[in-house]
Amino acid sequence: MIETVVSVGLAVGENWNIYKNRIQPEVLKGDEKRLSIVTGVHGDELEGQFVCYELNRILQENREHLKGIVDLYPALNPLGVDSITRGVPGFDIDMNRIFPGDEEGAVTEHIASRIMSDISGSDFCVDIHASNIFLREIPQIRMSEKRAEALIDYAKLMNVDLVWIHESAVVLESTLSYGLNSIGVPTFVVEMGAGMRITQSYGHQLTEGLFCLMKELGIWEGETITPREPMISLNRKLGLVNSHKAGIFLPKVEHLGTVCEGQPMGQILDPLNGTVAEEIISPISGLVFTLREYPVVSTGSLLARVLGGEEG
Repeated sequence: MIETVVSVGLAVGENWNIYKNRIQPEVLKGDEKRLSIVTGVHGDELEGQFVCYELNRILQENREHLKGIVDLYPALNPLGVDSITRGVPGFDIDMNRIFPGDEEGAVTEHIASRIMSDISGSDFCVDIHASNIFLREIPQIRMSEKRAEALIDYAKLMNVDLVWIHESAVVLESTLSYGLNSIGVPTFVVEMGAGMRITQSYGHQLTEGLFCLMKELGIWEGETITPREPMISLNRKLGLVNSHKAGIFLPKVEHLGTVCEGQPMGQILDPLNGTVAEEIISPISGLVFTLREYPVVSTGSLLARVLGGEEG
């Protein structure tokens, strides 16, 4: 059932419409659990579009196993998706920096407030993101230390490769996930793939994890997989690999591959002089969970992240 979350008039007779698709059992008892899946907050992050399609398809074909409500929000920033723009075009605003919004505020604040109101009351929410166009990420869940105890067991059901627990100090209070957690809707962020791309294998992987989560919540009674055991970043070493020279980055390692400390990870090439400007070396041993996707780099550009073993 397609519903309009919010509609705001724009110039030239157009409207800014945000929709959701509510999928529910044919007969409701009144005590059904509700899961909200949101994506498209950033218009250049498209990985969640495929996940919404897959969830839609499987739920529609197997509705007899559905015991709760699933709300799918495929594009919270439809103007950005249509124009391949990360922020809200015409407003020069990052939509994930204006929550919880203001019902009586400016257009973007009003829309953010209506989104919050619509998701309010959900028993759980999953906010799906991709990386930017420069980096590729393995499927991972990100959460703050403050929320980790309440969310970690749910995160382990999601069939992702990594659960990255941030220090609370680096979590922005103006994000959708922070706002929803603050009003009592347990929410975590999924990040995977690269900007402006759809990685089907990641989409299938996350979709299977979402059905495991739905089963735990009592929303789904169909078959599910045994989710993979994710690595947990807490108390692990983290190696950040940045360029010291500008040029073209050519990696020598694979994404989701392992490296040893001191191992060559790639080169920065200087096309003008025909020389190798820099040899990139891994600072620690571990798993390459972030790898540069876009080859042009400047001084200081992030090239990779390596997750090592336990510190100490």
